[in-house]
Amino acid sequence: MCHVLVIEDNLLIADHIVQILEGAGGSSFDLASTQAEAIEAARARVPDCIMSDVRLAEGTGPAAVQAIIAEHGAVPVIFMTGTPEACTPCAPPMVILAKPIQAHVLVETFRDLAPV
Repeated sequence: MCHVLVIEDNLLIADHIVQILEGAGGSSFDLASTQAEAIEAARARVPDCIMSDVRLAEGTGPAAVQAIIAEHGAVPVIFMTGTPEACTPCAPPMVILAKPIQAHVLVETFRDLAPV
């Protein structure tokens, strides 16, 4: 079982990510569209893997990820962004994928990082 937190402020993209990851071994999902929602979702259920956009309508994905890791420990993270240069801090072992995301690349990366 692999619980995934998807941090994405575009509902269509978030839904598409969930559909792809269901086929790749993700068993349950929480969706968050803001930094605060992501932190609260992780408090309610600690994710096994995080998929996060960088720029959100409110806050940033990297700031949410930092807060989650500080509170719950290391979690595999895949950042998906149209602005890879804005992904700070996004140091390894975190992975950065540029949008538009290719499904096969997302599946391969997810299977490499996530405990599925």
